[in-house]
This record gives sequence, C-alpha cells and structure tokens, in this order.
Amino acid sequence: MEHIELFFKSIFIDNMVFATFLGMCSYLAVSKKVSTAVGLGAAVIFVLAITVPLNWMLDQYILQPGALKWLGAEYASYDLSFLSFIMFIATIATMVQLVEIIVEKFSPSLYNSLGIFLPLMR
Repeated sequence: MEHIELFFKSIFIDNMVFATFLGMCSYLAVSKKVSTAVGLGAAVIFVLAITVPLNWMLDQYILQPGALKWLGAEYASYDLSFLSFIMFIATIATMVQLVEIIVEKFSPSLYNSLGIFLPLMR
C-alpha cells in the first residue's frame, strides 16, 4: 500500500515537471513541437552547465567574506557578498545572450521558432 501511495504522490503531487516547469511561460509556449522544446531544453541545459560552476567560482573566490585574501593580505577584510545576486544574474544573462547569438547564427529556424521565449530563459 505504501508503494502505491508513493507512486501516485511522485506522479501527481511531487512531480518536478508539474511543480516547476509547467509554470514557465517559455516551456508552455514552445512545447507544441518536439523539436522546438528539445532546442529550448538543450539551451537551458547548456546555460546551467556553464553558469552553475562559474557562479560557484565567483562566490568562493570573490564574493565570500575574506575570499579576496588570494590577492594579498590587505584585501582579506573585504566583503563583497552584497554583490552576489547581481553577479549571479549578470552571469546567467550573459550566457543566455551568448546562447541566443549562437542559436541565431547556427540554427535560424530554431531561433525563429523559439522567438521571444529564448531570452526569457533568464
């Protein structure tokens, strides 16, 4: 009985697609055709694969309190943690813009089918 409850809960209640992705307007807009949805999915995966390690490095080596000690002892007391959200947003926005330029250059049909929803990945 417990397994049946877990099965239905994982499909209808705690389903990641239902909980998060169906709320995204870009997912709903481009999911009419499989090729367009796969293209947007690949773009999102590429952006996340690049920005997650980059944001971690920015956080560890620049934004944490005392993280600038690798520059010298006089910089060890600097705390740039107030810039964390700005840096994370800027990193993601930069990568989304780069993906948009690459998709426009190498796959104009995908770029045209994604339309305005490609920059909305941010």
